[in-house]
Amino acid sequence: MLDKTDTEALQREAFRRDVLSGLSRPVKTLPSRWLYDDRGSELFEEITQAPEYYPTRTETGILEANARRIADLFGPEAVILEYGAGAGIKTEIVLAALDRPSLYVPIDISGDFLKASAERIRARFPELAVEPVTADFTQDFDLPGDLSGTGRRGGFFPGSTIGNLDEREAMAFLKRMRRHVGPGGVAVIGCDLKKDTPTLIAAYDDAAGVTAAFNLNILTRINRELGADIPVESFAHEARWNPETSAIEMHLVARRPVRFAIEGRSFAMAEGETIHTENSRKYDVDGLAVLVEAAGWRMDAVWSDDRGLFAMVGLVAS
Repeated sequence: MLDKTDTEALQREAFRRDVLSGLSRPVKTLPSRWLYDDRGSELFEEITQAPEYYPTRTETGILEANARRIADLFGPEAVILEYGAGAGIKTEIVLAALDRPSLYVPIDISGDFLKASAERIRARFPELAVEPVTADFTQDFDLPGDLSGTGRRGGFFPGSTIGNLDEREAMAFLKRMRRHVGPGGVAVIGCDLKKDTPTLIAAYDDAAGVTAAFNLNILTRINRELGADIPVESFAHEARWNPETSAIEMHLVARRPVRFAIEGRSFAMAEGETIHTENSRKYDVDGLAVLVEAAGWRMDAVWSDDRGLFAMVGLVAS
């Protein structure tokens, strides 16, 4: 088992590798998982409170209305594995509805943010064992071999993060989660559904500029952690709808020609050139069913809101 120092060193090297590789491409990209350092995680929690950002409040309503049914899927004394746990606010709804849950395992790439969230869950549920795992859930990793817990293992993947993964990544994640829960395991995942473009654009470019700050923060992180000199003020956040991939794309657009260096390597961007930082793919239920079944799951239940904005689906390992 790697200790915290080893894990942080591996993550820093992965960050360095992804940044240098992504910014060296003709069409520049940065993997969205690196948006979530401690500051990025804090900003994302602010995004979820923005009036334009419907997913969080809609999903929360779905959870509150269906908590008992979701608890029945997980079963008594459940072991809950939450991927990309963040602040764990929605998790409290599920944990409170469960029948004597035996273990909660929040998994997140941001170690300090994860620690704070785990401490809050412990305070809210003092009888519940909480064992946080710092890991990048988009990459292959093993759970600790000494996890306690007596009931069925259940994966919990709320939010619309499944949409941040391309088809290959989503398939790999679903297979990884199936391996983690084991035979007889279950899962509940959130899915943002297809809808009109103006609603989608507004959700990813709020009037208060929180999403812009969240997106731009990755440049600040590169400067801080890799000793770069990127002129952050020379970039602007932009959200775009790509109908071919059914995805909202987040970009950082150069306001003017810029040059910067990262660990001695020089980069140049023309005015209007972008760095593609995130995709948020939107599904319909039938399309999601095809994906999860190919990854070894059976869709057992679908819970949605009256307007059909968002869905949570219950999965059973097949």
